Amino acid sequence: MGKKTPLYNKHLEKNAKMVDFGGWDMPLHYGSQINEHHQVRRDAGVFDVSHMTVIDLNGQRVREFLRYLLANDVGRLKKTGKALYSCMLNEQGGVIDDLIVYFQEETQFRLVVNAATHDKDIAWITQQAKAFAIQIRERDDLAMLAVQGPQTREKVKPLLPGNLQTSAMALAPFHASWNNDEIFVARTGYTGEEGFEMILPAQHAPDWWDALLAAGVLPVGLAARDTLRLEAGMNLYGADMDENYSPLESGLGWTVAFKPEDRDFIGRSALQAQKNQRTHQIMVGLVLREKGVLRAHQTVSVEGGGEGHITSGTFSPTCGFSIAFARLPAGVHEQATVTIRNKQLPAQVVKPPFVRHGKTCIDL
Repeated sequence: MGKKTPLYNKHLEKNAKMVDFGGWDMPLHYGSQINEHHQVRRDAGVFDVSHMTVIDLNGQRVREFLRYLLANDVGRLKKTGKALYSCMLNEQGGVIDDLIVYFQEETQFRLVVNAATHDKDIAWITQQAKAFAIQIRERDDLAMLAVQGPQTREKVKPLLPGNLQTSAMALAPFHASWNNDEIFVARTGYTGEEGFEMILPAQHAPDWWDALLAAGVLPVGLAARDTLRLEAGMNLYGADMDENYSPLESGLGWTVAFKPEDRDFIGRSALQAQKNQRTHQIMVGLVLREKGVLRAHQTVSVEGGGEGHITSGTFSPTCGFSIAFARLPAGVHEQATVTIRNKQLPAQVVKPPFVRHGKTCIDL
């Protein structure tokens, strides 16, 4: 038996197919992965993401600490509520985890990290924080819901406390607003659609779930979450990056702040050397031109005899064809060949995302 979120019984009430995910019992789907996928692209769906870890960091040197801990630069966070996506690296430049950090006040920042990396994340952050006198508080008293889709704002607004309705609806992407610990609303998500991620006391999560469903927001499981994030060009930790690969090898070079040059962060030297050499592997998008499905670990060949492999692949319900991320040798690639069941099938190299605002943005 895995760990259970505060919404476990709600999932059973909806006849969810439950699976183990990072040690948690989580809903894979509620009957139809495809229907749930389209629900998010066309209307609004809600995900239980309470398995993710919320960490509050406090201290006089917390900003200084995070500028050292993370590859992206929290020095950019000047406005209260502003958020930043970043990788947390080891000394070799490998990705320990990817996360979102929120600036709440000068002595407090909030991190949201992945469930499967919980233990090593906590250990690493605790180890690195010692020199900065940072207080680390894991918020296992909180739950987290992600409401995503073009109708999200319309359906969520009436449910928010009056003092949050105006501020939450006015949020720019990657900003958050909150009412103490009653509810924390962020305009972030993992689907590429309009939406909010809401952090709230665990005991209130079932009531919020019921209210969202009553408002016409439908529950969505992990299966659709995976196809949605891949269409949106978003990496999955453990598949598209891990401690063996740097952000530069994982299509996440844009998340590394090399400037200012005097900012030292963990893994900087290794990344700088990799960047200077320009021989590291790269991450690209792939589109299959023929019938078939791109899957993780399939071999990808490019002109000149180089080989790589698919890290994430699926059939895209929105596009109507198969899409993937692949890690390939350094170079400029336009075409590739994928080995699927001993057949060599042509694939087009593209730049993700594959879907934007619910529409396919790849021309075949």
